[in-house]
Amino acid sequence: MSIFDKVKEAALNQFIEVIEWLDDSQDTLLYRFPVAGQEIKNGAQLIVRESQTAVFVFEGQVADVFTPGKYEIDGGNTPILTKLGAWKYGFNSPFKSEVYFVNTKQFTDMKWGTSNPIMLRDADFGIVRLRAFGAYSMRVADPAAFIREIAGTNAHFQTEDIEGQLKRAIVTEFSDSLGELKIPAIDLASQYKEIGEKIRGMINEDFKGYGLEVTKFYVENVSVPDEVQTAIDRRASMGALGNVDQYMKFQAADALRDAAQNEGGGAGLGAGLGAGFAVGNQMAGAFGAGPQGGAPAGGGGVVAATVGCPSCGKANAAGAKFCAECGGKMEIAQVPCIKCGAQLREGAKFCSECGATQEKQKCSNPECGAELNPGAKFCPECGTKTEE
Repeated sequence: MSIFDKVKEAALNQFIEVIEWLDDSQDTLLYRFPVAGQEIKNGAQLIVRESQTAVFVFEGQVADVFTPGKYEIDGGNTPILTKLGAWKYGFNSPFKSEVYFVNTKQFTDMKWGTSNPIMLRDADFGIVRLRAFGAYSMRVADPAAFIREIAGTNAHFQTEDIEGQLKRAIVTEFSDSLGELKIPAIDLASQYKEIGEKIRGMINEDFKGYGLEVTKFYVENVSVPDEVQTAIDRRASMGALGNVDQYMKFQAADALRDAAQNEGGGAGLGAGLGAGFAVGNQMAGAFGAGPQGGAPAGGGGVVAATVGCPSCGKANAAGAKFCAECGGKMEIAQVPCIKCGAQLREGAKFCSECGATQEKQKCSNPECGAELNPGAKFCPECGTKTEE
C-alpha cells in the first residue's frame, strides 16, 4: 500500500462520523455503505430516511436493524450489538461492522410475461395455448431475510439482479392458478382482477422466504391462438343472429320493401318475395330449423319465384305475360310520377326514382278542396295561394 493510500485510509477512519444514503437511482434494492476497513467510529451519527432500513452485519451475522430516524452509534441505541464481543471494551475504540441500506419503497411497473404458450384444457375449445403478460409492484418486507437469502455480501443489488427469477416464479404460479380456477377461455377477460388477486397471494407465499412482498399484481392481457379467436368470433356472430324464424321474417319484410320500390310492379314484387323466402329457408336449413310453411324437408332445391295474377290471384311463374288460369294479362298498368315522370305501378304511394309522394296536394281553402297540379302556387278554382 502506498503512502498516499495509507493517508487516505487514515483520513476516512478519522472523519467518517455520519452514515447515510441518498438514493439517486430508481432500481436499487440494497446499498452497502463504504466504510474503510469496516471501522465505524464510536459516537457516529446514523441517519435512516423514510423508505429505508439500515442493517448492521457484524462478523457475518445480522446484528441490528434500524428503521427511519437519527441514531448515535453507542451501546444505548444498539441493544443487539451490546451483546456481541465487539462492545465489551466499553466503546473506547472503533468497531468493525458492515452497514447495508435496504430500500423498502415499492418498485412499480415491473413487467412479467409468458415466454412460451401455456397449455390449458378448455371446456369449449379443448386444448388451447394461452399467452399472457402484465405488471406488478414489489417491495422488501424483511430486510434481514433479504440480505441473508438474496443479496448476501453484494455491495450494490438492483431489481434486474432478481427480476428473472421473479418472472419465472410468477409464470409458474400463473399457470397453476389458471388450471385450478378452470375459467373458460371465452370468459378470461372478465376475470383479470380475480386472477391477479389469487396469483398475488400464491406468489407472496413463495416470496416470503426471500424477504420480498408483491403489493400489486395486474393481468393486462391473456391472448389465444388465431384459430380459437376465429371460433370465438363465429360464436359471437351466431349469438347476434338470435332466433332463426325471426330472421326469416325479417328477410321477407326486406323483400316486400324492395319490391314496393321496384318499377317493374308485380313481377318485381313476386321475385322479391320468392328471393326473401328462399334465403329464409336456406338459413333455416343451415341452422337446423328446417323449411318453413310446411314445405318438404327433403326438397333440397331452390324455391321458384312466383307472382299472383292481378285478375284471379292464381300464382304464376315470374315473368309470365298471361295468367295460366284465366288468361288475363299479368302486366299491371303503370302511371307517371307526378313530379319526375318516371313510370310507376298504378296505386304506388311513392316514386321509386325521386321518392315524391303520389298523393296530389289539395287547395287549403276548406270551401274549395280542389286538387292542385305539382308546383302550382295558386288554386286554379278559387285562386287561394298554396301553402309552401
